[in-house]
Amino acid sequence: PISQKPSIFKEASIVTTLSSTVDGLMIDIAGVLTIGGEAIPGAQEALRTLRARGIPLRFITNTTIYCRHTLCELLQSLGFAVELDELFTATLAAARYLEEQKAERYLPLLMPDAQQEFVGLDVDEVNPQYVVVGDLGAGFTYSRMNAAFRALLNGAQLVALHKKRFWRTPDGLFMDAGSFVASLEFAAEVGALVVGKPSTAYFRRVLDDLGVPPARVAMIGDDIEADVRGAQRMGAQGWLVKTGKFRREDLGRAIWPERIFESFEELVGQFCAE
Repeated sequence: PISQKPSIFKEASIVTTLSSTVDGLMIDIAGVLTIGGEAIPGAQEALRTLRARGIPLRFITNTTIYCRHTLCELLQSLGFAVELDELFTATLAAARYLEEQKAERYLPLLMPDAQQEFVGLDVDEVNPQYVVVGDLGAGFTYSRMNAAFRALLNGAQLVALHKKRFWRTPDGLFMDAGSFVASLEFAAEVGALVVGKPSTAYFRRVLDDLGVPPARVAMIGDDIEADVRGAQRMGAQGWLVKTGKFRREDLGRAIWPERIFESFEELVGQFCAE
């Protein structure tokens, strides 16, 4: 629930609560650490401060423009201390799912860099086993969507890296992949398998790797549905930051974050305060 800014005496209590109730953190990237491919002011130093605390961290994102290796290199170039084995992406989750299904052919509605995650799979425009939808931007043309629609009518399974409605850039809000996934679901009368947040399988993979009981983990994100509710369904806490895609009306969705912060920098400042 939302409350007024606490007094200095209450703040000490909140700091104790923050640091004493969690032993591990899952951190979103877009909207928490970056916006539009640029670092949010103060986020790099905040992450370094958090690192010094020694708490286990995992980075869990629905960003699907890049493969995991490219995203890790980009974050490091922006000054974020992120290691490849700490980074989990919806693109990687989809690639692992198709590998587990022993898939051979797929139709990607994905950026070229993201397709590098799907090693060993053939791109099939006519008779794929799977249609995989992520962020394609202006590439979501009628021709591309209709090819995916026909593949689904031919029996392909629809795999959505996520179903987020929109995302924020320095130029404002843009429609996200979820709108195009919903269009394909409607037209082909099928349901998509969502492999990114808030998928329980995705969260479970990250929590297992983190090695901390869900009740002792907090998810830090800017999306009240994918981040906060997704984490809470796993028994973890959901901490919401007001950067990125956050809008005031998000708080009317009957989803109650355990904590709300102005930014990742403010959150870490409270968490790591003496």
